[in-house]
Amino acid sequence: MIAAAALLLLQVQTAQLMAVDTTVRDTTMPTITIHEAVRQAAGVSPDYVLATGQVDNAEWGRRAAILAFIVPSLTLSLDATKFSDAFFNIGIGAPTSTAVNFRANASYELASLRKFADLGFTKAEVEAAKANAQQTRLQLVFDTENDFLNVLINRELYRVSRSRFARAVEQFQISRARVLSGAAVQTDSLQLVVELTQARIEMLRRELDLRTSRLQLARRVGATGLMDAEVIDSTLPPPLTYTDEQLVKLALAQAPQYVEARARERSASSFLTGTKSTYLPSITLSGQYQRFDDHFFPSARSVTSGTIAVSLPIWNLGQREIAVQQARTNLDVARALRADLERAAERDVVRAAEAYRIARDAVDLTRLQLDAARETYRVQELRYKSGANTILDLLEAQFALTRAEAETVQAVYALYLSLAGLEAIVGQPLFSGSPQR
Repeated sequence: MIAAAALLLLQVQTAQLMAVDTTVRDTTMPTITIHEAVRQAAGVSPDYVLATGQVDNAEWGRRAAILAFIVPSLTLSLDATKFSDAFFNIGIGAPTSTAVNFRANASYELASLRKFADLGFTKAEVEAAKANAQQTRLQLVFDTENDFLNVLINRELYRVSRSRFARAVEQFQISRARVLSGAAVQTDSLQLVVELTQARIEMLRRELDLRTSRLQLARRVGATGLMDAEVIDSTLPPPLTYTDEQLVKLALAQAPQYVEARARERSASSFLTGTKSTYLPSITLSGQYQRFDDHFFPSARSVTSGTIAVSLPIWNLGQREIAVQQARTNLDVARALRADLERAAERDVVRAAEAYRIARDAVDLTRLQLDAARETYRVQELRYKSGANTILDLLEAQFALTRAEAETVQAVYALYLSLAGLEAIVGQPLFSGSPQR
C-alpha cells in the first residue's frame, strides 16, 4: 500500500517537475546584459536623478557667483494707480487722478569680501555635488549588479534543486526495482519518498526565489513583469594586480566619497569666510531711472539718479555672531568627518581587497569539493546498485553533492559581488569590461 502511494507520488511530482520546467524556460521572457541593466537603471533611479539634479543646482550657484563680478543686479517695475480725486502729480507737474510710474534700478557691489568667499564656496559645492553623483552611480552599479547576480545565482540554484530531484527520481526507481527483486528492504523506498518530498519542496522554494529576483531586476531597470539576466562572458575575473597600499592610494585620491568629504570641508571653510565678511564694510554703486505719466507707457517726465553707498554693520542683536559660530561648528564637523573617513580608508579597502582574494580562492576550493562530491556520489550509487552499501550511504552522498553544487554557485556569486564592492570603494573599475565603464 505504501509502495503504491509512493509510486503515485513519484508520477505526480514528475509531472509537476515538467510543468515547472516549462514555466521557467519561457522563451518570451526578455533578457538583459549587465551593461544595459546599469544604463537603464541610471535613467530611472530616484537617488541618481536627485544626485544629478543637485549637480545642476550647484553649477547654477557657481554661475551666479561668477556673474556677481560682471553683471549688476537689475529690477524693472511698472505700476498704475487710480485715485478717487485728482491731485497734483509732481512727476508730470499737473493735476491728475491717475499715476503711472516706471522704474529701473541697478545695483553693483564695488567692494565685498562675501563675493570672493562665494566663489570658493560654490566651487567646492560643485565638486561635492559631482562627487556625490559619482558615488551614487557607483552604489547604483553595485545594487544593479547585485540584482543581476541574484537572478543568475537563483537560476543556478534552481538548476541544482532540479538535479537533486532528478537524482531522487532515479534512485527511487532503482530502489523499487531492488525491493521488488528482494535485494533491498521496503524502508529503502520510504527513505527515498522522504527525499523526493524534500527535493520537491526545495525546488518550489528556489523557483519562488528565481521569480522574485527576476521581478526585482525588472523593477531596477524600469520594466514590468519578469526580466532575465544574460551571461555573455563566463570567464572569472583575474587575481588582483594591485597591492593593498596601491588600492588605498587610489581610493584616497579619486574615490568619490573621499573627494566629496574634502570638498565639503572646503565648502564649509568658504562659507565661514563669507559669514565673517559681514564684519567688514561694503561699497555699493546703484542707479535708478524713473518715468512718470498718467497713461501707459509713461513718458511725461524722467528722472535719473546714482548713488554710492558705504555700509558698516555694527550690531544686529547678535545674529551675526550666531551665524559665525554656526559656520565655525559646521567647519569643525566637516573637518572631523573628512579625517575620520580617510582614517577608515585603509581598513575598508584592505577588507574589500582581502574579501575578493578569499572569494577567488573559495571558487577554486569549492570546485575541487564539487569534483570530489560527484565522484563520491558516483561510487556510492554503484555500490548501492550492487548491494554493497545502504540507502543511507547513498542519501548522504547525494546531500553532500547537492551542498557542494550550491556552495560552488554561491562562491562564484560572492566573487563577483566582492569585486563590485571593491570597485565601489576604490572608485574605478579594476578590470576591463566592468559595468562601471
